[in-house]
Amino acid sequence: MFIQNYDPLGNIWLSAFVAFIPIAVFFVSLVVLKTKGHTAGFFTIIVAAILAVSIFGMPVDKMFYSFIYGALYGMWPIAWIIIAAIFLYKLTVKSGYFDILRESIIAITPDQRIQVILIGFCFGAFLEGAIGFGGPVAITAALLVGLGLRPLYAAGLCMIANTAPVAFGAVGIPIIAMAGAVNVPAIEISAMAGHMLPPLSLFIPFFLIFLMNGINGVKETWPVALVAGGSFAIVQFITATYLGPELPDIASAVVSIICVAVFLRFWQPKNIFTFDEAVGGKATIEAKKYSIKEIILAWMPFVLLIVVIIIWTQGWFKSLFAPEGVMAFSVFNFNFESLAEIMQVSPVVPVEKGQVPVKSVFQLSLINATGTSILLVAIITMFMLKVSVGTAIKTFGETLNEMKFAILTIALVVGFAFVSNYSGMSATLALALAQTGSAFAFFSPIVGWIGVFLTGSDTSSNLLFGTLQQLTARQLGIPEVLFLAANSVGGVVGKMISPQSIAIACAAVGLVGRESELFRYTVKYSIIFVIGIGIFTYAIAFWIPWLIP
Repeated sequence: MFIQNYDPLGNIWLSAFVAFIPIAVFFVSLVVLKTKGHTAGFFTIIVAAILAVSIFGMPVDKMFYSFIYGALYGMWPIAWIIIAAIFLYKLTVKSGYFDILRESIIAITPDQRIQVILIGFCFGAFLEGAIGFGGPVAITAALLVGLGLRPLYAAGLCMIANTAPVAFGAVGIPIIAMAGAVNVPAIEISAMAGHMLPPLSLFIPFFLIFLMNGINGVKETWPVALVAGGSFAIVQFITATYLGPELPDIASAVVSIICVAVFLRFWQPKNIFTFDEAVGGKATIEAKKYSIKEIILAWMPFVLLIVVIIIWTQGWFKSLFAPEGVMAFSVFNFNFESLAEIMQVSPVVPVEKGQVPVKSVFQLSLINATGTSILLVAIITMFMLKVSVGTAIKTFGETLNEMKFAILTIALVVGFAFVSNYSGMSATLALALAQTGSAFAFFSPIVGWIGVFLTGSDTSSNLLFGTLQQLTARQLGIPEVLFLAANSVGGVVGKMISPQSIAIACAAVGLVGRESELFRYTVKYSIIFVIGIGIFTYAIAFWIPWLIP
């Protein structure tokens, strides 16, 4: 039996310093040595394993099985969701219907300020919800360049626009992954994030217009910015609170696009704004005319995705896969007996509970996984859009090939998270941070912001720091869902300064080698946003706790 020791060196700050070393290695590997994500993850897990065994007294076999358990969780369900989502997106591209979907948005209005809201904010959020992991910024930035924006300008606007939806990206995987790592229901974290993000979602369209056309532009277009941001924020609140983390981005984006399209039937700005006049350049994308049938078919895979995921998240559907359910045969449980001997003790768990074992059963749910629901939609899409079986198989192979290093990075990062959690290192960090008292409520989202800057992923940040946030909240007597959600919400504004995100955006608009320019453009806004979120989190914790669901 291994009983976690949260202060192996006899001084909580010294022990916390040692526990922080793997995170520092990850930071140095990415930022200073500029290694790839999977290389940084490899270095980190090696250092974490050595410290877990030599300083925190973790038996070698338990360290090894903790890593295996975490890596498996990184593969299923996390990587499975990503693979299925990107496969679905690629099928729509191969069919040619993705171009129709894109141009149906551009055709809504000739005013290019509003087109930026529709493409950068609404369509970007839609793509973030469907595929995530850098794809939305790359696609929307390239589209905006085609509309006439300077490449750096287009990339910067898309990075800023892609803040509000990140917490629920790739069909909710950042929150789903965190929920599994900290053993808290995903719906609870989702609801808290759904209470924190709507003000940011409402603000972003106004801010984008301000950056493009100043205060006069805001005065001319505020009604449509209000419709876009307001409808998005309302649906984001409802879906995140009552349905869970899978649908807020996709549903909010679709409703926002529809609301803006209907609103513009009755209202248009007095002055039509075009980029070729305002910022130089010439538009190269012109919306083509498509039939109603073609437009409906282009949108149908993603409408179907919403319907299928709603079914997958319903209680009656989940009950089919319970031990006594008719589909229980599709759920496989693997018991890591060695991990069952790892005990958490006070102050991580209440004194009256004594010793509490960590989670040691890995569940492989083949059908009930969110990734499987997305694959089902992809298969239906293949027939609906008349993509040949051969093309679909080739596309799936391309998806696996393109994502192999991203999947490896996730497996390593999640493996590290579990070694850190099960050895007691995460708890040591939390106990030290709890010494800062109520001030940590302000710093909680900044931790998530740093995590996304380091990893380029809200998912990875949540896995790295989820347990830290949870344990610190418990130490301070604050509902843990607040700090868990704050980690994700703080992370969304770290996306615009993440080296990986910046590299993707620059590559999409032909600015490879000029990443530092884009960083300088976005960093000031990122800092302002995260400070605002920190203040908001502090206010929720101590002044308006009724916002906590």
